[in-house]
Amino acid sequence: MTFSNALKASGSLVTGLAILLTGCATATPEQKGAGTGALIGAVAGQVLGRDSKSSAIGAGLGALGGYIWSKNMEDKKRAMEAATAGTGTVVTQTADNQLKLSIPNDISFDTGRSDIKPNLRPILDQFAQGLSQQTSMEVKIVGHTDNTGSDAINNPLSVNRAQSARDYLVGRAVSSSRISIDGRGSREPIADNATEAGRARNRRIDIYLAERSAGK
Repeated sequence: MTFSNALKASGSLVTGLAILLTGCATATPEQKGAGTGALIGAVAGQVLGRDSKSSAIGAGLGALGGYIWSKNMEDKKRAMEAATAGTGTVVTQTADNQLKLSIPNDISFDTGRSDIKPNLRPILDQFAQGLSQQTSMEVKIVGHTDNTGSDAINNPLSVNRAQSARDYLVGRAVSSSRISIDGRGSREPIADNATEAGRARNRRIDIYLAERSAGK
């Protein structure tokens, strides 16, 4: 298959993806997720594999890979929205079907510190509830800082904040093997560091909850 033909094939499949997303109103979230993955995988198969067999393999990998947005995940999102109402915490579904909590520093950590504030504990308690029985779910915690201070200070501080949140969840019977942590220092701001309000938003932790599809 030439590159131009591959692009044509990819265009057809992307069109199919658009139809899937707009026309399948009655499909479940799991069905939509699998169908979208299959189409994306098929595009990869057409472009890289050059034949229909590779396209079919790519479609299968797309359907099986990644995360799913199940009823369980939707229920968890609603529970976290209720638990964090009025706290400034932002609860969202990411593009790859993870549940994301972006928790600002005024309820999570004091400036320059990594020990958990009392206001964060009920949120983590709600997050941990039921995870010990939901073995297909994974947790990732990412710490962030503003741009005040040097990387030598901010990078380990962001990791230590994520570590503190992980330790708290482990203390609530969530296996440490299911929780990964990372620290981004000041490298991923979500607001303008030129203002105090912006710096306060950037001092945060992001917690991700994800459910693997059955094939992973």
